[in-house]
Amino acid sequence: MTHIRWERYPRVAQSALARTWLQIQANLGLAPNTVEAYARALNEYLELCLRSEIVPEAATKEHISWYVHDLMTRPNPRGENIFVLDSGVGLANATLHQRLTAIRLWYDYLIEEGIRETNPVGRGRYTPGKIVYGKQERGLISRLRKLPWVPDEEQWKSIIEATRQEPVRNRVMLALAYDAALRREELCSLLTSDIDPAQRLLTIRAETTKNRRARIVPYSEATVQLYVNYLQERRALSRARGPLFLSDSNRNRTQPITIWTWSKVIKGIAERSGVIQLSTHTFRHLRLTDLARSGWDIHEIATFAGHRSVESTLQYIHLSGGELASKIERGMNSLHAWRMKMMAEALQ
Repeated sequence: MTHIRWERYPRVAQSALARTWLQIQANLGLAPNTVEAYARALNEYLELCLRSEIVPEAATKEHISWYVHDLMTRPNPRGENIFVLDSGVGLANATLHQRLTAIRLWYDYLIEEGIRETNPVGRGRYTPGKIVYGKQERGLISRLRKLPWVPDEEQWKSIIEATRQEPVRNRVMLALAYDAALRREELCSLLTSDIDPAQRLLTIRAETTKNRRARIVPYSEATVQLYVNYLQERRALSRARGPLFLSDSNRNRTQPITIWTWSKVIKGIAERSGVIQLSTHTFRHLRLTDLARSGWDIHEIATFAGHRSVESTLQYIHLSGGELASKIERGMNSLHAWRMKMMAEALQ
């Protein structure tokens, strides 16, 4: 069961209904990051209600619109580093939806408990007889589907060059993040028993994944020596089995590295390389895209990524217009040759 740091979410902790709902989410086995995201969203919403003298349990759609406006106009933490929808304000579209999802689910809970009859957040839905051709009603915020960004060759060279300055632990973490298309949580949660050097395989345990699906994936031969070098360094910190990646700082020495520490490492690499779009998820995006470039079938890539459906995989894969044009040309050449052969055989 996920442990909730209630001191981080004082408004949630003070509300019996909010606290109970969040504890239920944790008890049901939601991923720790999801529980934290829901807690953060609900705490922000309750804080806004307090400032605006709104009774949360009786909020209307108008009150929800105030919350949406607040999310869309607050300073963005990335400021001028936003490259898409370049405004410098407002949270990312996906983050907005995540915040609203938490509030909507809380109101669903209040409806189930008989505290209110309707959900002020609502949701995009299909209404039979009202809209034809299966179109959906629009939710409070339009969902934007952006192409995932992946670095080009020059940017990748800059990233690798900046990574050379990192300790061996960080270098092997980056290598594994790319090799196995690992999410941040999956990477930081690796145990010494999860890696099989003889077969060059990683076991990604179900409890560390976003969708609770375990998988076994390979890592490259180039990463082997990095891993061997890191093991020597790790033994100097601890010979105990357990978490693979340990902190060497004075404050947290021998403690498992956190996802926040890894995010700071990547932020530093991004700043030194000049590739400020770089994030911990970039390596997963790039790996899956590279698999597509090398001719892997979409179902094979979905299995490698640990996705439940190929629809999820398609959101990760980014092929440039030039790459798509080349694939079409190769396909058309093959089709043309087939047609010519068929005609020659039939018309002789």
